[in-house]
Amino acid sequence: MRHFGHLAEDVRGRLFLEQPRAFTARSEPAVLATALGGTLYSPATRPALAADIRKLAGRGVVSMVLCLEDAIADHEVDAGERNLVEQLNDLVKDFTNCTQSHPLLFIRVRAAAQILDLAERLGPAVELLSGFVLPKFTPANGGEYLAALAAAEAATGRRLFAMPVLESPELAHLETRREQLFGIADLLADQRERVLAVRLGVTDLCSAYGLRRSPDLTAYDVALVAAVIGDVVNVLGRADGTGYTVTGPVWEYFPVQERMFKPQLRRTPFGFDGGGGGGGALRASGEEVRRRIIEHDLDGLIREVELDRANGLLGKTCIHPSHVPAVHALSVVTHEEYCDARDILRQEQGGGGVLRSAYTNKMNEARPHRAWAERVLLRAEVFGVAREDVSFAELLSACLCG
Repeated sequence: MRHFGHLAEDVRGRLFLEQPRAFTARSEPAVLATALGGTLYSPATRPALAADIRKLAGRGVVSMVLCLEDAIADHEVDAGERNLVEQLNDLVKDFTNCTQSHPLLFIRVRAAAQILDLAERLGPAVELLSGFVLPKFTPANGGEYLAALAAAEAATGRRLFAMPVLESPELAHLETRREQLFGIADLLADQRERVLAVRLGVTDLCSAYGLRRSPDLTAYDVALVAAVIGDVVNVLGRADGTGYTVTGPVWEYFPVQERMFKPQLRRTPFGFDGGGGGGGALRASGEEVRRRIIEHDLDGLIREVELDRANGLLGKTCIHPSHVPAVHALSVVTHEEYCDARDILRQEQGGGGVLRSAYTNKMNEARPHRAWAERVLLRAEVFGVAREDVSFAELLSACLCG
């Protein structure tokens, strides 16, 4: 797998100073956690699930969750399990006989007992599986989930990761949040090698208070949600070696065929000047990129991804394929970030101190900024480094057209 691998080689050459590196499902956990990007959720009941996965892999999706929990009705669980087993067994034949890579695939279960049962029922198709998503994860039920995952690993001989979802009312409620977070931290610390990322279930957190954000607001505009995110990162996202990758919450809104009104495009992080190198069909005008973003209803998503990054989150839960290109384009390391990160690490190795950035617009302090720089260079390895004159708009335009 490789991010932006679905784009033509000459297009990648014009976009990237350092191209994204290839990785596999067997890569180091730190690489895979960074590489998750826009993780696309799909109901396990979809009749064309295998075909969907093939198609989406060809469009740049690198991680998917096949959902047996909230995405399907209670009475559909048995049928969903059967469909999942059948579809993945169809899919494993396809990917065994061709050079195309399949996305990182995870199953979101409802109960711990499903983990070992499904791993065994999948048979050879378990080779497609990277792990399980563990919903409504708490100190009370987390041990059972993790024990089931260990049993599935032992039974199949395959490394299987856990992605616990923090979304319980106890986490939303102030009086129980501290106990929940430190209980979860203790539980996960004993299984660190199995925990790929911690996911946030913001929709469930909002439901505890009857809240729902509009498409004009991000999760960070909802004070209760912002407080929970801050506390989760505080306890579980530390850069001292005890933390985990924490992924961004779902963006609930997606485009429709026809709408009476279209949203106004707000600020995006890299502008729409359309200037610089690259040339040809790759470079869309500012107005053209504005039109594409509005058509895909991405302006709110873009703002939220920016705020995710500022608040220590990486990657995002996606419920629509149109969300994935924006998340991936925003994950590419800018030339300025890359220069800063390299300079900071060189300065830190030389004994620390402060230096002016290569762009002469900020202070880079070696020791306080070291952890940030290390994360940037890991992201650069997975998502690549944009050329100096390539903007987010051009990266997104290439993805939408590619």
